[in-house]
Amino acid sequence: MLHRMLRKRRCLLAGFLITMWVPACAFGEQQSFRLEQSDHGKKLVTPDGRTVFQYMTQKPEVTNLSANSTCCLYPLLTPKGVRVVDLAPGDHRHHRGVFLAWHAMEFADRADFWGWGAMAPTNKRKITNREIRLLKSNSQYGTLLIRNDWEIDSRKVVDEQLTITTREKNSIYLIDLEYLLTPTENMTLDESAFGGFCVKSRQDGKRAFFGPQGEVQRPKPHHLKPDTDWPNAPFYDFTFTLNDGTTAGVSVVNSSGNPPTRWHNLISIAMINPCIVTEGPVTIAKDQTLRLKYRLIVHDGQRPDDPSLLGRE
Repeated sequence: MLHRMLRKRRCLLAGFLITMWVPACAFGEQQSFRLEQSDHGKKLVTPDGRTVFQYMTQKPEVTNLSANSTCCLYPLLTPKGVRVVDLAPGDHRHHRGVFLAWHAMEFADRADFWGWGAMAPTNKRKITNREIRLLKSNSQYGTLLIRNDWEIDSRKVVDEQLTITTREKNSIYLIDLEYLLTPTENMTLDESAFGGFCVKSRQDGKRAFFGPQGEVQRPKPHHLKPDTDWPNAPFYDFTFTLNDGTTAGVSVVNSSGNPPTRWHNLISIAMINPCIVTEGPVTIAKDQTLRLKYRLIVHDGQRPDDPSLLGRE
């Protein structure tokens, strides 16, 4: 009798220990978006293991990138895994995935954090990442908090706080970005035809821009003439079809709360750029904050005609 009781207790204990080691998913618990280390930064991964994007903080050892800074989304992938952005193509080696910077900025010194170098110095001007962490996540969304320092000769001139919230809805990635830029000195963004938030997409395959009224075939803007930029719109979409028939793209949705905007969109270099300095310089006093909000709609196939995608959830 005692022997049988001891054996029963051993079986119960063994069963308990096995239960402790069985993964939660075996019991139907939903997994969450997660942040993982990657080759040159950290990557956001869906609950079922697909990479949405890498937030790149370090240059590869061998790279075509000429800009001092990285701090960008690259690669950025569709739900089916198609890459929709490029890094440092031969004709614009300072362009990098999805990034935010300006090429003509005034502090106590002038600075170009974009990487062009024609209007202000790039030497010793760099955006340096300080933190990337997963702020909140569940099976429906993941929110990252990113902190960057904009530095001139190791002197911080802008404190950047970026939150990125990613959802998958109807087989589309919705990525909401909110930038809070707080200068440590008085800051002026010079009037220009381009600069700010930029999506550098792919240049291979057949390419087209779309807006709320359908395909857009406006004259290309001139990089030195702000008044040639495209008029503001709730969004512009860039869609490409590769030689193997794969179609994908990315839309940029502009927030109504952003400063007045025109768009420097160029099909030849696959660039989408809602620009807030086309109507004149933007000045932000020391310790005040410039807030910018954008949404990316990353899609396989043609962009879905769904007005609900334009609003932030």
